[in-house]
Amino acid sequence: MVDRLVNSEANARRIATVENCFGANGQPLAIPGRVLVGEGVVTKMCRKKPKTRQFYLFNDILVYGNIVMDKKKFNKQHIIPLEEVKLENLEDDGILKNGWLIRTPTKSFAVYAATATEKTEWMAHINKCVEELLKKTGKKPSLEHAAVWIPDAEASICMHCRKTQFTVLNRRHHCRKCGAVVCNPCSSKKFLLPAQSSKPLRVCLSCYDTLTKARANQGDSPVKPAEKSVNQDSSGEDDSEDEVEETGKADDPIKDMDNLSIDEKPTFYGDTTEPATEVNHPTSCDTSACNAGTDFSVCDAVSSNDATTCRADANE
Repeated sequence: MVDRLVNSEANARRIATVENCFGANGQPLAIPGRVLVGEGVVTKMCRKKPKTRQFYLFNDILVYGNIVMDKKKFNKQHIIPLEEVKLENLEDDGILKNGWLIRTPTKSFAVYAATATEKTEWMAHINKCVEELLKKTGKKPSLEHAAVWIPDAEASICMHCRKTQFTVLNRRHHCRKCGAVVCNPCSSKKFLLPAQSSKPLRVCLSCYDTLTKARANQGDSPVKPAEKSVNQDSSGEDDSEDEVEETGKADDPIKDMDNLSIDEKPTFYGDTTEPATEVNHPTSCDTSACNAGTDFSVCDAVSSNDATTCRADANE
């Protein structure tokens, strides 16, 4: 699908412009054999509310970030190794349409495309890249994946005790094992989840009991945290503004979803007969767009926010 683009000038230019958009605080993306397969804007369900995010699909990683300036500047770069990715279809539910789950051992979340066709395209291309990567490396698909966090707005009371009502004083917390929204007393325990962090993470009492019993049955053998690659995204949540355990009333994600709109269609490379030495489809931060009248300095702007590989236990 993408073999002919590996050493093409077009591919090198596209990757370079993506790096420019993230600035000096983003991870370098140009390595031998890497191909930019596709790009576009999708809606990511964050813990507080849905937000649009710029996504880039490579043949070995999935990259996304916050949109600071449309087509020109992004920050909060996240990089997920494709060899750990598993996709799951989401049925339409009211206004939440055209969605699917992106699952990995360290982090799982829901995303939504603008149309059913775009959803099909995204899922097909991601699955194809995962399939080809696993075949190439000889690795097996990941069997264990992090839980998808329940959005704050879906829980007005603790999902464990069913009694505590969340207020300014009674804050929401998330169990890192099952993703439930729980109160502080019901999530006072921590347990080592090697795939997510090298430190013990907050879990609900039910998961703590289950995990403790499972460890006892295994002979209480020491657990070595999984080694993480430099590019691995290990955040339990998405962005810094979403990582703070919020107080009081949560936003309504359904209303927020209704206010979001995605006008541009995603672009997938390698599906057409374009010459390998030409760039017929500029990336969202293409230098050619800047040369056409846009201030190119914007593309080189350095984000004040570091590329994130934030940990799931941060900012509890």
